[in-house]
Amino acid sequence: MKLFLKSISRRVHENHHEQECKSTGGAWQSLTVWRKSLVLKCNGFTVIDSNGNLIFRVDNYPGRPEEVVLMDGSGKPLLTICRRNKFRVLVDNWLVYEGEMNDSSSKKPICCARKHLTILQPSANVLAHVYYRPSDKRYAYVIEGSYVNRSCWVLDESRRVVAEIKKKESVNGDVSFGAEVFLLIVRPGFSHNFAMVIVLLLDQMFS
Repeated sequence: MKLFLKSISRRVHENHHEQECKSTGGAWQSLTVWRKSLVLKCNGFTVIDSNGNLIFRVDNYPGRPEEVVLMDGSGKPLLTICRRNKFRVLVDNWLVYEGEMNDSSSKKPICCARKHLTILQPSANVLAHVYYRPSDKRYAYVIEGSYVNRSCWVLDESRRVVAEIKKKESVNGDVSFGAEVFLLIVRPGFSHNFAMVIVLLLDQMFS
């Protein structure tokens, strides 16, 4: 039954995705995400666009960093994710700041993300919520699906899909690249930077 419901949910999202493409009249942008840093002895991500250009990179030293910096292809810091444990055990908050963090006390986060707690609100399909401010009660975006399986959707308050994470396959569909290489598909008008931040948030939460 669970597999059947997941199959139905996936088809609904795929149909929604196709309708969005037709209604906007624009092409969704497909980015290839490689869960690997180009820097020796670092963990991170390398992201290229459909033309093969390096557009994002993340380079972290081994371990679980408290701060993750999203950079452009040249190494310029774009956004920084900081993990904050509010109640030590129950709730983790991830705060997102513009640029690089030198003094967190002088900056205000542009958004806040929280991992969905199934203990409090059972919903196997919901992964996380993103809020514009840490104090907000209503979310700006909800992420659904499975990051482990590289099958996720980012939906706004109107339940409109603005970005999708999916497995990368060969042109004829008979070869999969595994979990380390996948696609980030972004709706026209939605920030590529923010879409990639959501990938990093999910990786922090579920890896």
